[in-house]
Amino acid sequence: MAARHFLTLNDLSSDELEQLLDHGTRLRNEWRHGTLRETLKNRVLAMIFEKSSTRTRVSFEAGMTQLGGAALFLSPRDTQLGRGEPIEDSAIVISSMVDAVMIRTFAHSTVENFAAASRAPVINALTDDFHPCQLLADMQTYREHRGSIRGGTVAWIGDGNNMCQSYINAAVQFGFNLRVACPEGYEPDSSLIEDQGQQVSIVRDPAEAAKGADLLVTDVWASMGQEDEQRARQKAFRNYQINPELMKLADKDALFMHCLPAHRGEEISADMMDHPRSVVWDEAENRLHAQKALLEFLILNRLD
Repeated sequence: MAARHFLTLNDLSSDELEQLLDHGTRLRNEWRHGTLRETLKNRVLAMIFEKSSTRTRVSFEAGMTQLGGAALFLSPRDTQLGRGEPIEDSAIVISSMVDAVMIRTFAHSTVENFAAASRAPVINALTDDFHPCQLLADMQTYREHRGSIRGGTVAWIGDGNNMCQSYINAAVQFGFNLRVACPEGYEPDSSLIEDQGQQVSIVRDPAEAAKGADLLVTDVWASMGQEDEQRARQKAFRNYQINPELMKLADKDALFMHCLPAHRGEEISADMMDHPRSVVWDEAENRLHAQKALLEFLILNRLD
């Protein structure tokens, strides 16, 4: 059987994603009750990092350990990946020795090319275009606090970046409406919006996006690799901050999320992390549990 990969949310069906989230919650509850689970005993995950990370490395490494397996940290500085070996050659060799590969890198084509040559499942742990693992955590967190988001409305406030583009995929897969509030010139990929029909809209006014929404989400204004644009982006996004005033425009039960790290005083006000409707810390922890469910699904081809 050919390996299944997780490069975007579209690599799984809506039903599979729903089951994955339910399983992630079961794993979270088991873990909190101290239940020993060794479904991935003697299995190995290779973790390739070309971009730095906190949550991604800790969640995948801890997740494999909690499931009885092991994780290998690989960086370009320590492997032939950083010395010009073709990505396809690395994929053939690495995937012959491990049970799954996780890649956090810049160009999305890197994970696509690696997956095309890999005999083991490949997981996109972030590229410049998409961040599907974070969406698993976000959707699981919303379900745990409010139930299904199907039919609801999500307001994305800020840059049309990789997180925003994964939210566009999620709008179709999980059946919600997405309003993206961003300045002109910072929109997500237009082809993605065209593919999603009426479920995704672009607005310029954050208040318009937030009005009556069930979930408000944002990310930093300048992502990794965009540090030289910081000043220009601060100017462009100065009116795109999520704060308590903006939350008041959303539905009375709306939640606030941020994938972290957050720049307090920029994309969020200093008090938003601890706002009564902030679920940022549950969202961060759920990277662990959602990814454990994903690893079991891809390596064992089951969710139980």
